[in-house]
Amino acid sequence: MRWDVSGWSGLVLLALAGCAAGDAGEADVVFRGGTVWTGEAGGMRAEALAIQGARILVVGTEEEVAEVTGPETRMVELAGRTLLPGFVDSHTHFLSGGFQLSSVDLRDAATPEEFASRIAEFARSLQPGEWITGGDWDHELWGGALPRKEWVDSLTPDHPVFVSRLDGHMALANTLALKSGGVTDETADPPGGSLVRDSEGSLTGILRDNAMALVQRTVPDRSLEEWDRALEAAAGRALSLGVTQVHDVDGWASLEVYRRAHAEGRLPLRVYAAVPVSGWERLREFVQEEGRGDERLWWGGLKGFVDGSLGSTTAWFYEPYTDDPTTAGLLTTDTAQLRSWIEMADEAELQAMIHAIGDQANDWLLDVYEGLGPRNGARDRRFRIEHAQHLTRDAIRRIAELDVIPAMQPYHAADDGRWAERRIGPDRIRTTYAFRSLLDAGASVALGSDWTVAPLDPLLGIDAAVTRRTIDGANPDGWVPEERISLEEALMGYTRNAAHAGFSDSFTGTLAAGKMADLVVLSGDLFAQPVSRMSDLQVDMTWVAGEEIFRREGVR
Repeated sequence: MRWDVSGWSGLVLLALAGCAAGDAGEADVVFRGGTVWTGEAGGMRAEALAIQGARILVVGTEEEVAEVTGPETRMVELAGRTLLPGFVDSHTHFLSGGFQLSSVDLRDAATPEEFASRIAEFARSLQPGEWITGGDWDHELWGGALPRKEWVDSLTPDHPVFVSRLDGHMALANTLALKSGGVTDETADPPGGSLVRDSEGSLTGILRDNAMALVQRTVPDRSLEEWDRALEAAAGRALSLGVTQVHDVDGWASLEVYRRAHAEGRLPLRVYAAVPVSGWERLREFVQEEGRGDERLWWGGLKGFVDGSLGSTTAWFYEPYTDDPTTAGLLTTDTAQLRSWIEMADEAELQAMIHAIGDQANDWLLDVYEGLGPRNGARDRRFRIEHAQHLTRDAIRRIAELDVIPAMQPYHAADDGRWAERRIGPDRIRTTYAFRSLLDAGASVALGSDWTVAPLDPLLGIDAAVTRRTIDGANPDGWVPEERISLEEALMGYTRNAAHAGFSDSFTGTLAAGKMADLVVLSGDLFAQPVSRMSDLQVDMTWVAGEEIFRREGVR
């Protein structure tokens, strides 16, 4: 089936057409006896909800839902639990997450010795010559010293090692992996990247941003079976956490995996798949030939990068880093080239979803976005800034005025807050992950995880947005506490606003008659929990399109 290729109206029109499909007859399933949080403006709470087929039939009082309840209706007694719209994660590296679930896990390795021993143990499970990838290490856990290839060389004589820092902007390669990429002490830094060297000029094995491609391009391709297993693993994890829709920014290979799975009836959740902005012409042609997808899988977004990350000291700031005055970050893409890609993509009515971390990176991107309305005409663009991490006060105002969507990840504030002040000083941290200021200015803040950079669990993200406690326990009252937001604002970020950011708000994101029955049941009353205990709740059930897809073991 081909959809309207002139814009996003195909998704919207089909969703609206479906709204009348469930306006008669009895319900297939009814939820009652708990708190129903709808996310709908002007009526956030309800008592009960009825499903007919794939869509919501009625949301309202128990009496209203009883009118569509028949003898064959399945009754789900909430017994004081909370029913919410399915969580929408607005920024993931989804299939990378699936692969990571079966790769070496270095996320909580707290010492260099533990880092090395985990890699050595994982190597023993492999055949000679197999690569060791994944990792997600965090050098801040052991004091900030970057790992070196010598830590693992003697432990991995038969295995190339290429393990990334948790933010994906820095990786450690052992000697075998460097040789595979032809990287030597004489190799020059590529544009938008750097090779870290010791005081004698020798490579340490650390590659930053675009330098990672020197080794990454030699990692063997995955088989179709491996891709399918990664999707199955990632979807299983997501559904167990109540995530019914993800925005995936990992590119064309992932999109093809989703398309194959969808054609075979194996895509159990909704996916908005973005591809690199450098390939905007290919996406334009793809949309012309294939349309924009359907309510289970759709595309039209283009992911690009202005700069790197705070943790790798490659985010682009106006002023140098406090802990490394030799740099103010770097540009990962030539700005003239990136501006041209964004302009041409916008002219083709594709959505720009551009990564910007540092304050100068965000201002540069806002300048580009501001010029596109006069250049290409008025329309519903939904420009996005992925992360929008460090903002000037003026950028906060401009984001709201330009209707730019900041797609943000609260857990990063809880994580980076352990060390961010050391990196950029006490003044610049005041507008780091400025959730409160952005909402007060009128911006539509979409929330997500950036999995695998951070945990996929939305409840952890909601906790971080509401409390801004850092994961080391050092800030129990919140890191930069004036940027905390309310529980309902955080929920809207993970539901209604995130759906809006991906053009799926006409059929997902809130609980309303005619919308898709994507639901999550939490194990207790979310609104009765003390803020300090909010993340103790678990997902009891997850539903997608009116079907129960996940039920926690032991839940009745």
